[in-house]
Amino acid sequence: MDTLQKDLSYFNLRLQEFLHTSFPEKAWDTKFIEQRSQRSAKAYEAAFMAGNSVAQCEEIANYILFEGLHFSKFDTVFKVVVSEFDTLMADEELRPFALKMLAICESVFQRYTITQEFVDSVGYDLLYTELTGTIAIWIEENGLQ
Repeated sequence: MDTLQKDLSYFNLRLQEFLHTSFPEKAWDTKFIEQRSQRSAKAYEAAFMAGNSVAQCEEIANYILFEGLHFSKFDTVFKVVVSEFDTLMADEELRPFALKMLAICESVFQRYTITQEFVDSVGYDLLYTELTGTIAIWIEENGLQ
């Protein structure tokens, strides 16, 4: 059980860091983090006990740990903010502004069916353009508060 606890802490910290970076809206969902971490640690242990290599065990555990977390709305908004509006604010203001814009842009995301392959689609280009417009209008109406 000591090894499982160690693995659980490892998976828990990895998932927390990933969520904080790319899915800040889920970063404080302790139940989600705990459940995912436990499932990943148990899968790793079971795969190891079944004779899989460490690399295979990690692949199995990572699949479970990051399942459904392939497209980040925040990363997309942050990319738009950095690429299109970086000259309007200092570097240290970019992330906080993108966090604020995430909520503003939620209605734009609702108009798209987002799959794992979405980033490589024409739909992504349209989304990017729409997000840019939505943020530009918001800045025009509200300033950079």
